[in-house]
Amino acid sequence: MLDFGQNPIERQLLLSAQFLHKELPVRLAHRVAELENLPYGLSAKKHILQVRDWYVESFRDLRSFPHVKDAADELKFTELLRGIYRRHANAVPVMAKGVSELREELRAQVGPRFAGQQRLTELPEIHQFLDGFYLSRIGIRILIGQHIALHEPPKPNHIGLICTKCSPVLVAQDAINDARSICMREYGDAPEVSVYGSPDFVFPYVPSHLHHMLFELVKNSLRAVQDRFTDSDDPAPPIRLVVAEGGEDVTLKVSDEGGGIPRSGLANIWTYLYSTAKSPVDPRQVEDADSGPVVLAGYGYGLPISRLYARYFGGDLQIISMEGYGTDAYLHLNRLGTSQEPLP
Repeated sequence: MLDFGQNPIERQLLLSAQFLHKELPVRLAHRVAELENLPYGLSAKKHILQVRDWYVESFRDLRSFPHVKDAADELKFTELLRGIYRRHANAVPVMAKGVSELREELRAQVGPRFAGQQRLTELPEIHQFLDGFYLSRIGIRILIGQHIALHEPPKPNHIGLICTKCSPVLVAQDAINDARSICMREYGDAPEVSVYGSPDFVFPYVPSHLHHMLFELVKNSLRAVQDRFTDSDDPAPPIRLVVAEGGEDVTLKVSDEGGGIPRSGLANIWTYLYSTAKSPVDPRQVEDADSGPVVLAGYGYGLPISRLYARYFGGDLQIISMEGYGTDAYLHLNRLGTSQEPLP
């Protein structure tokens, strides 16, 4: 992507548009087929049908668009892509509503078996589908977003969405400021976060992805520490964020002393709609999908989707916890750019 977008001349943009014109309908069609064949009656839920209709509409728009032959066609095609990009902006919260409805129905039917936070771990097919669906969505939005971004006025050190000199420490500072301001708003206070690493270290990455992942990890740590120390006479210990530069990976570790997660509950943190928040958001209560939250705090989507963002570019996210003490999150980012796109 870096090599291709280095000099976005007319011919490059034309090739990109021709590739997307062929590739995107295939990816959208796969998702439509999956959305229509989900188990437990999930395909018939109003919100799932809404997402399916968006995908069908985008598929039709792309298939009815004539072959991209010249620069004028390419500009029209880019406008079409902008519309598609906007149309799918809220797919995650809308899907969350549909899955949440299913969860509540199953809980009502089977009672205690789905009580507590174990309620969705029994449905591996739904999890597998959501992992594939959201990973595919990240891929589609990167491909479309990159093409659109190559049309924007050039930003220093950027090739489309990719920052060629992304500083993990500076992105971390932004994510920390955003997470602490939310913590302040919720609790009236926020633990300190200490960052260890050089702001001068840079590597190519998509800053918005990195911000999303770090924001999620820091937000979880702030909440855990704040909940544990709210009524304590001891001061809340700071959260530590360490940036390590390796030959293959850049690794960021977020460490807190928020009391940790019991070992029996560790599998749940990768489960969609499991939230550690005291009052998780009920997605069914969020009426207006168009103003859906950008950050899904309380939806229980933060960690699984952050892990997909990491895996999309060949990295990973691991959580190691000590119950009674705290949690360490290791975010591995592949810096070689040698990984293939992971398609579901």
